[in-house]
Parts: sequence; structure tokens; C-alpha cells
Amino acid sequence: MKAGIVIFPGINRERDMAIALQSSFGTVPKMLWHKHTDLADLDLVVIPGGFSFGDYLRCGAMAAHSPIMRAVAEHAAKGGYVLGVCNGFQILTEAGILPGALLRNASLRFLSMDTHLKVERADTAFTRQYQQGQTFRSILAHGDGNYFADDATLDRLEHENLVAFRYATKSGDVTPEVNLNGSARSIAGIFSPNLRVLGLMPHPEDLVDPLMGGIDGKPLFDALAAA
Repeated sequence: MKAGIVIFPGINRERDMAIALQSSFGTVPKMLWHKHTDLADLDLVVIPGGFSFGDYLRCGAMAAHSPIMRAVAEHAAKGGYVLGVCNGFQILTEAGILPGALLRNASLRFLSMDTHLKVERADTAFTRQYQQGQTFRSILAHGDGNYFADDATLDRLEHENLVAFRYATKSGDVTPEVNLNGSARSIAGIFSPNLRVLGLMPHPEDLVDPLMGGIDGKPLFDALAAA
């Protein structure tokens, strides 16, 4: 699988994502400036975290109108894989590729800490190396990670089994106490209807090597490498 990482002004997690991809894919991902529009040679497009365009207006709002995002939407519609993490998730929602929005954290504070995610389905190209119901550790680093959608959209995501991950305790209990940003129904990540696009707020790329403190996030990248 050939991968590319989108670079916007203000994005600052591209190197972390490149390390994660290279550790699983064995090849160096292509760096894509946001005015680049040819994705024909890529299987996976990754939008990493950071502060695209300084988070002016709303997080991801300006990046969503960059030329590359039209190409990303077409890539996803044709069945290409897309992964958006943190600011990348925000950009995917602002671009209309995924539903909903990411609001200010309920505490109105930037969160930088460990969290645990519960795997809601393990039959996708992103999650096949996990088990359904399994929990794994990931890292929060955001100020606007409070996932919001109207009730009809949330019901549709539930009915179509498009919730990827929820915030949970280490033992897998989904409780308000561990839903630190206040996301609706404790949602930490969602899939597109064709299961080729995944957006999530926590950073799996932060835990792909023992030297980072763990490898909880590596199965996601291993699964993509094997797709």
C-alpha cells in the first residue's frame, strides 16, 4: 500500500505519522503539499494533527477548502483509504467527507493525556488487528475534540455500525467520567459508509514503538499495511 501525508500550513504531526506508517509499511510515505491534487498513485491519504492555518475561524475550516481536499473527497468516493487524526478528523468533518463537527472540549481546556479507546468493530481495513470490544491506550492532544452531531446523524451512525471507537475505561466500560472532551455518545472515531475513511481524535501514531512507551496504536497501521 502506498501512502501520502497531507501538509497544511500549521500542521505539525506529519513526522510522527510518517514514523508510524514507515514502521508498518516499510516504505517512506509521500509528503503532499496542500495545493497538490494528483493522488492517483496512492492507496492511503493521511491528514495528520496540528493546527492547520492556525485554527483560524474553526479548526479545519480553512484547510477544508484547500485544493487537495477536493482530490481527497474524490479519492474516498472511489474507494481509496483516508485516515484523519485529530486536526485531520476536524478537516474531514469540515470538508463534509465525514458527518458531524468537533467542538470545544467540555472543560474548555486543552487535553494532553492518556485515554483508552474501545474498538466497536474489528472487520475493517483499519481495525482488523484489534478485537471487537478490545480496549487500547491512545493519547489525547486537542482543545476541540468534542464530537457533535444531531440525533438523527448519531442514530444513523449507530444503526449503520459506523462508530469506530469510544472513550472507555481500561476494562472497556463506557462511562461519562472517561469521556473527557464531552463527545456525544462517547464517540472517539467514526467511519464513512464505505468503511474507507476513518476519522478519530486521539493519536494512535504516538504509540507505535516501545521507545514511545507502548505499541497500542501499531495494530491500526499494521492492519492498513496488510489491506
